[in-house]
Amino acid sequence: MEKVKWGIIGCGDVAELKSGPAFQKTLNSELLAVMRRDGKKAKDFAKRHKVPIATDKADDLLKNKEINAIYIATPPSTHLDYALAALEAGKNVYLEKPMAITSEEAQKICKAVEKSNCKLTVAHYRRKLPAFMKVKALLKQGAIGKVLFADIQILQPSKSDIIADTDENWRLNPEVSGGGYFYDLAPHQIDLMYHYFGAFNAISGFSTSSNNSLVEDTVNGIITFQSSVQFRGIWNFTSSDENKKEECMIYGTAGSIRFSFYGDTVYLKTETGNEEFNFENPKHIQQPMIAAVVDFFLGNTENPCPAEDGFLVMQALEKLSGRRF
Repeated sequence: MEKVKWGIIGCGDVAELKSGPAFQKTLNSELLAVMRRDGKKAKDFAKRHKVPIATDKADDLLKNKEINAIYIATPPSTHLDYALAALEAGKNVYLEKPMAITSEEAQKICKAVEKSNCKLTVAHYRRKLPAFMKVKALLKQGAIGKVLFADIQILQPSKSDIIADTDENWRLNPEVSGGGYFYDLAPHQIDLMYHYFGAFNAISGFSTSSNNSLVEDTVNGIITFQSSVQFRGIWNFTSSDENKKEECMIYGTAGSIRFSFYGDTVYLKTETGNEEFNFENPKHIQQPMIAAVVDFFLGNTENPCPAEDGFLVMQALEKLSGRRF
Protein backbone atom coordinates (compact mmCIF):
# COMPACT_ATOMS: atom_id res chain seq x y z
CA MET A 1 0.00 0.00 0.00
CA GLU A 2 1.47 3.33 -1.10
CA LYS A 3 -1.54 5.52 -0.33
CA VAL A 4 -4.48 5.25 2.05
CA LYS A 5 -7.68 5.65 0.02
CA TRP A 6 -10.61 6.44 2.27
CA GLY A 7 -14.33 5.99 2.37
CA ILE A 8 -16.35 7.75 5.10
CA ILE A 9 -19.40 6.05 6.57
CA GLY A 10 -21.37 8.84 8.20
CA CYS A 11 -20.39 12.19 6.62
CA GLY A 12 -22.30 14.27 9.16
CA ASP A 13 -21.43 17.04 11.61
CA VAL A 14 -18.15 15.56 12.89
CA ALA A 15 -16.82 14.88 9.39
CA GLU A 16 -17.80 18.33 8.13
CA LEU A 17 -14.91 20.22 9.75
CA LYS A 18 -13.19 18.17 12.45
CA SER A 19 -12.07 15.28 10.27
CA GLY A 20 -13.40 15.04 6.72
CA PRO A 21 -11.19 17.61 4.93
CA ALA A 22 -8.12 16.28 6.75
CA PHE A 23 -8.24 13.04 4.78
CA GLN A 24 -7.59 15.08 1.64
CA LYS A 25 -4.93 17.31 3.18
CA THR A 26 -2.81 14.57 4.74
CA LEU A 27 0.22 13.22 2.90
CA ASN A 28 -0.33 9.82 1.25
CA SER A 29 -4.07 10.06 1.92
CA GLU A 30 -7.03 10.45 -0.44
CA LEU A 31 -10.78 10.64 0.21
CA LEU A 32 -12.60 8.73 -2.53
CA ALA A 33 -16.15 8.26 -1.24
CA VAL A 34 -18.66 9.30 1.41
CA MET A 35 -21.83 7.64 2.63
CA ARG A 36 -24.83 8.96 4.54
CA ARG A 37 -28.31 7.47 4.89
CA ASP A 38 -29.66 10.72 3.47
CA GLY A 39 -28.31 10.46 -0.06
CA LYS A 40 -28.95 14.13 -0.85
CA LYS A 41 -26.84 15.22 2.11
CA ALA A 42 -24.10 12.78 1.08
CA LYS A 43 -24.05 14.29 -2.42
CA ASP A 44 -24.01 17.80 -0.97
CA PHE A 45 -21.02 16.91 1.24
CA ALA A 46 -19.23 15.33 -1.72
CA LYS A 47 -19.84 18.34 -3.95
CA ARG A 48 -18.61 20.87 -1.40
CA HIS A 49 -15.53 18.84 -0.45
CA LYS A 50 -14.74 17.60 -3.96
CA VAL A 51 -15.19 13.91 -3.18
CA PRO A 52 -15.70 11.70 -6.29
CA ILE A 53 -18.31 9.28 -4.91
CA ALA A 54 -21.41 9.86 -2.75
CA THR A 55 -23.91 7.20 -1.76
CA ASP A 56 -26.56 6.23 0.79
CA LYS A 57 -25.33 2.63 1.02
CA ALA A 58 -22.36 1.55 3.11
CA ASP A 59 -21.95 -1.55 0.95
CA ASP A 60 -20.98 0.69 -1.98
CA LEU A 61 -17.88 1.69 -0.02
CA LEU A 62 -17.16 -1.77 1.39
CA LYS A 63 -17.32 -3.39 -2.05
CA ASN A 64 -15.21 -0.72 -3.74
CA LYS A 65 -11.82 -2.38 -4.33
CA GLU A 66 -10.02 0.94 -4.69
CA ILE A 67 -10.96 1.96 -1.13
CA ASN A 68 -8.58 0.40 1.42
CA ALA A 69 -9.64 2.23 4.59
CA ILE A 70 -12.94 3.20 6.18
CA TYR A 71 -13.60 6.04 8.60
CA ILE A 72 -16.68 5.23 10.71
CA ALA A 73 -18.22 8.49 11.92
CA THR A 74 -21.78 7.36 12.64
CA PRO A 75 -23.39 7.41 16.11
CA PRO A 76 -22.03 4.67 18.44
CA SER A 77 -25.00 2.31 18.02
CA THR A 78 -23.80 1.35 14.53
CA HIS A 79 -20.07 1.20 15.24
CA LEU A 80 -20.00 -2.54 15.92
CA ASP A 81 -21.79 -3.59 12.73
CA TYR A 82 -19.86 -1.22 10.48
CA ALA A 83 -16.49 -2.06 12.06
CA LEU A 84 -17.06 -5.80 11.67
CA ALA A 85 -18.27 -5.35 8.09
CA ALA A 86 -15.28 -3.18 7.16
CA LEU A 87 -12.77 -5.63 8.62
CA GLU A 88 -14.56 -8.50 6.87
CA ALA A 89 -14.28 -6.57 3.62
CA GLY A 90 -10.53 -6.22 4.09
CA LYS A 91 -10.50 -2.53 4.95
CA ASN A 92 -8.45 -0.80 7.63
CA VAL A 93 -10.64 1.15 10.05
CA TYR A 94 -10.49 4.53 11.78
CA LEU A 95 -13.31 4.35 14.34
CA GLU A 96 -14.92 7.28 16.11
CA LYS A 97 -15.20 7.36 19.87
CA PRO A 98 -16.79 5.98 21.94
CA MET A 99 -15.89 2.88 19.96
CA ALA A 100 -19.24 1.22 20.79
CA ILE A 101 -22.21 1.59 23.13
CA THR A 102 -21.01 -1.08 25.58
CA SER A 103 -17.70 -2.65 26.55
CA GLU A 104 -19.09 -6.00 25.34
CA GLU A 105 -19.46 -4.57 21.86
CA ALA A 106 -16.01 -3.00 22.09
CA GLN A 107 -14.55 -6.38 23.03
CA LYS A 108 -16.17 -7.95 19.96
CA ILE A 109 -14.43 -5.36 17.81
CA CYS A 110 -11.11 -6.12 19.50
CA LYS A 111 -11.51 -9.84 18.82
CA ALA A 112 -12.40 -9.15 15.19
CA VAL A 113 -9.22 -7.08 14.79
CA GLU A 114 -7.15 -9.90 16.29
CA LYS A 115 -8.57 -12.36 13.74
CA SER A 116 -8.19 -9.95 10.84
CA ASN A 117 -5.21 -8.97 8.71
CA CYS A 118 -6.51 -5.40 8.83
CA LYS A 119 -5.74 -2.56 11.23
CA LEU A 120 -8.00 -0.44 13.44
CA THR A 121 -7.40 2.82 15.30
CA VAL A 122 -9.81 4.56 17.69
CA ALA A 123 -10.26 8.32 17.16
CA HIS A 124 -9.00 9.58 20.51
CA TYR A 125 -7.42 12.41 18.57
CA ARG A 126 -6.38 14.57 21.52
CA ARG A 127 -3.39 12.27 21.94
CA LYS A 128 -1.86 14.01 18.91
CA LEU A 129 -2.80 17.64 19.62
CA PRO A 130 0.17 19.80 20.65
CA ALA A 131 -1.17 20.97 24.02
CA PHE A 132 -1.84 17.44 25.26
CA MET A 133 1.45 16.18 23.86
CA LYS A 134 3.12 18.95 25.87
CA VAL A 135 1.41 17.74 29.05
CA LYS A 136 2.72 14.23 28.41
CA ALA A 137 6.22 15.59 27.78
CA LEU A 138 6.16 17.61 31.02
CA LEU A 139 5.07 14.54 32.98
CA LYS A 140 7.75 12.39 31.36
CA GLN A 141 10.53 14.86 32.14
CA GLY A 142 9.42 15.12 35.77
CA ALA A 143 8.50 18.80 35.60
CA ILE A 144 6.19 18.46 38.63
CA GLY A 145 8.14 15.70 40.35
CA LYS A 146 6.39 12.43 41.12
CA VAL A 147 2.78 12.58 39.97
CA LEU A 148 0.37 12.14 42.88
CA PHE A 149 -3.17 12.69 41.63
CA ALA A 150 -5.33 14.27 38.95
CA ASP A 151 -8.65 16.06 39.19
CA ILE A 152 -11.18 16.70 36.41
CA GLN A 153 -14.21 18.98 36.70
CA ILE A 154 -16.61 19.18 33.76
CA LEU A 155 -19.54 21.38 34.80
CA GLN A 156 -21.72 22.38 31.86
CA PRO A 157 -25.26 23.66 31.24
CA SER A 158 -27.54 21.47 29.13
CA LYS A 159 -26.86 23.82 26.19
CA SER A 160 -23.08 23.96 26.06
CA ASP A 161 -20.69 25.09 23.35
CA ILE A 162 -18.49 22.02 23.93
CA ILE A 163 -21.37 19.70 23.00
CA ALA A 164 -21.92 19.26 19.28
CA ASP A 165 -25.21 20.67 18.02
CA THR A 166 -27.13 18.29 15.73
CA ASP A 167 -30.56 18.20 14.11
CA GLU A 168 -31.44 15.12 16.15
CA ASN A 169 -29.97 15.13 19.65
CA TRP A 170 -29.13 11.42 19.53
CA ARG A 171 -26.59 11.90 22.34
CA LEU A 172 -29.46 11.86 24.84
CA ASN A 173 -30.82 8.58 23.48
CA PRO A 174 -28.91 5.76 25.23
CA GLU A 175 -29.91 3.24 22.57
CA VAL A 176 -27.95 5.33 20.08
CA SER A 177 -25.22 6.98 22.18
CA GLY A 178 -24.75 4.52 25.04
CA GLY A 179 -25.10 7.08 27.80
CA GLY A 180 -25.74 10.76 27.10
CA TYR A 181 -23.27 13.64 27.19
CA PHE A 182 -21.01 11.74 29.60
CA TYR A 183 -20.47 9.03 27.00
CA ASP A 184 -19.90 11.68 24.36
CA LEU A 185 -17.31 13.82 26.19
CA ALA A 186 -15.71 11.63 28.86
CA PRO A 187 -14.00 9.18 26.46
CA HIS A 188 -11.53 11.89 25.45
CA GLN A 189 -10.78 12.77 29.07
CA ILE A 190 -10.49 9.23 30.40
CA ASP A 191 -8.37 8.23 27.41
CA LEU A 192 -5.90 11.03 28.14
CA MET A 193 -5.64 9.93 31.77
CA TYR A 194 -4.91 6.40 30.55
CA HIS A 195 -2.45 7.79 28.00
CA TYR A 196 -0.65 9.79 30.71
CA PHE A 197 -0.69 7.43 33.69
CA GLY A 198 -0.88 3.92 32.24
CA ALA A 199 -2.98 0.91 33.16
CA PHE A 200 -6.02 1.21 35.41
CA ASN A 201 -5.92 -0.58 38.76
CA ALA A 202 -9.42 0.02 40.15
CA ILE A 203 -12.39 2.17 39.10
CA SER A 204 -15.55 3.13 40.99
CA GLY A 205 -18.26 5.70 40.51
CA PHE A 206 -21.84 6.85 40.88
CA SER A 207 -24.30 8.68 38.68
CA THR A 208 -27.69 10.36 38.91
CA SER A 209 -30.32 11.39 36.39
CA SER A 210 -32.78 14.24 36.79
CA ASN A 211 -36.18 15.01 35.30
CA ASN A 212 -36.78 11.35 34.43
CA SER A 213 -33.85 11.45 32.01
CA LEU A 214 -32.82 8.14 30.41
CA VAL A 215 -29.15 9.08 30.72
CA GLU A 216 -26.85 10.31 33.49
CA ASP A 217 -26.44 14.03 33.89
CA THR A 218 -24.10 13.80 36.89
CA VAL A 219 -21.24 11.29 37.17
CA ASN A 220 -18.77 11.21 40.05
CA GLY A 221 -15.90 8.73 40.04
CA ILE A 222 -12.44 7.74 41.20
CA ILE A 223 -9.64 5.74 39.59
CA THR A 224 -6.40 4.30 40.87
CA PHE A 225 -3.68 3.53 38.34
CA GLN A 226 -1.08 0.80 38.57
CA SER A 227 1.48 3.61 38.56
CA SER A 228 0.01 4.63 41.98
CA VAL A 229 -1.49 7.85 40.56
CA GLN A 230 -4.93 8.65 41.98
CA PHE A 231 -7.76 10.30 40.03
CA ARG A 232 -11.13 11.84 40.76
CA GLY A 233 -13.61 13.33 38.33
CA ILE A 234 -17.00 15.02 38.31
CA TRP A 235 -19.16 15.53 35.22
CA ASN A 236 -22.39 17.50 35.41
CA PHE A 237 -24.58 18.65 32.51
CA THR A 238 -27.23 20.65 34.37
CA SER A 239 -24.96 23.34 35.80
CA SER A 240 -25.77 27.03 35.71
CA ASP A 241 -23.77 29.31 33.44
CA GLU A 242 -22.21 30.84 36.57
CA ASN A 243 -20.79 27.46 37.60
CA LYS A 244 -19.60 26.51 34.13
CA LYS A 245 -16.15 24.90 34.29
CA GLU A 246 -13.97 22.57 32.26
CA GLU A 247 -10.55 21.86 33.72
CA CYS A 248 -7.96 19.23 34.53
CA MET A 249 -5.39 19.61 37.31
CA ILE A 250 -2.46 17.23 37.72
CA TYR A 251 -0.59 17.49 41.01
CA GLY A 252 2.94 16.28 41.75
CA THR A 253 5.46 16.48 44.56
CA ALA A 254 7.09 19.53 42.95
CA GLY A 255 4.23 21.40 41.27
CA SER A 256 1.09 21.14 39.17
CA ILE A 257 -0.15 21.23 35.57
CA ARG A 258 -3.47 22.80 34.58
CA PHE A 259 -5.20 22.64 31.21
CA SER A 260 -8.55 22.62 29.44
CA PHE A 261 -9.67 19.75 27.23
CA TYR A 262 -11.14 22.27 24.79
CA GLY A 263 -8.40 24.87 24.91
CA ASP A 264 -4.85 25.26 23.66
CA THR A 265 -2.90 26.49 26.71
CA VAL A 266 -1.00 24.51 29.34
CA TYR A 267 -0.12 26.07 32.70
CA LEU A 268 2.84 24.80 34.72
CA LYS A 269 3.34 25.78 38.36
CA THR A 270 6.52 24.78 40.19
CA GLU A 271 8.63 25.93 43.11
CA THR A 272 10.66 28.11 40.75
CA GLY A 273 7.68 29.93 39.26
CA ASN A 274 4.89 29.70 36.71
CA GLU A 275 5.08 29.00 32.98
CA GLU A 276 2.45 29.20 30.25
CA PHE A 277 2.64 27.23 27.01
CA ASN A 278 0.39 28.36 24.16
CA PHE A 279 -0.46 26.32 21.09
CA GLU A 280 -2.57 26.75 17.98
CA ASN A 281 -4.90 23.88 17.17
CA PRO A 282 -5.25 22.89 13.51
CA LYS A 283 -8.31 24.03 11.58
CA HIS A 284 -9.31 20.40 11.15
CA ILE A 285 -8.82 19.22 14.71
CA GLN A 286 -8.29 15.55 13.85
CA GLN A 287 -5.66 16.12 11.17
CA PRO A 288 -2.61 15.28 13.37
CA MET A 289 -4.26 12.03 14.45
CA ILE A 290 -5.30 11.19 10.90
CA ALA A 291 -1.72 11.74 9.76
CA ALA A 292 -0.55 9.29 12.45
CA VAL A 293 -3.23 6.78 11.40
CA VAL A 294 -2.15 7.02 7.77
CA ASP A 295 1.47 6.36 8.78
CA PHE A 296 0.31 3.38 10.84
CA PHE A 297 -1.79 1.95 8.01
CA LEU A 298 1.21 2.33 5.69
CA GLY A 299 3.39 0.42 8.14
CA ASN A 300 5.63 3.32 9.10
CA THR A 301 4.77 3.70 12.79
CA GLU A 302 2.93 2.13 15.72
CA ASN A 303 -0.81 2.36 16.30
CA PRO A 304 -1.62 5.80 17.82
CA CYS A 305 -4.68 4.35 19.66
CA PRO A 306 -5.26 0.57 19.48
CA ALA A 307 -8.69 -1.03 19.81
CA GLU A 308 -7.68 -2.42 23.20
CA ASP A 309 -7.28 1.13 24.53
CA GLY A 310 -10.77 2.03 23.33
CA PHE A 311 -12.13 -1.08 25.03
CA LEU A 312 -10.50 -0.15 28.35
CA VAL A 313 -11.96 3.35 28.11
CA MET A 314 -15.42 1.83 27.50
CA GLN A 315 -15.03 -0.33 30.61
CA ALA A 316 -14.00 2.75 32.58
CA LEU A 317 -17.08 4.69 31.42
CA GLU A 318 -19.33 1.89 32.61
CA LYS A 319 -17.68 1.62 36.00
CA LEU A 320 -17.58 5.36 36.56
CA SER A 321 -21.27 5.68 35.73
CA GLY A 322 -22.04 2.76 38.04
CA ARG A 323 -24.47 1.26 35.55
CA ARG A 324 -22.55 -1.74 34.20
CA PHE A 325 -19.77 -3.99 35.40
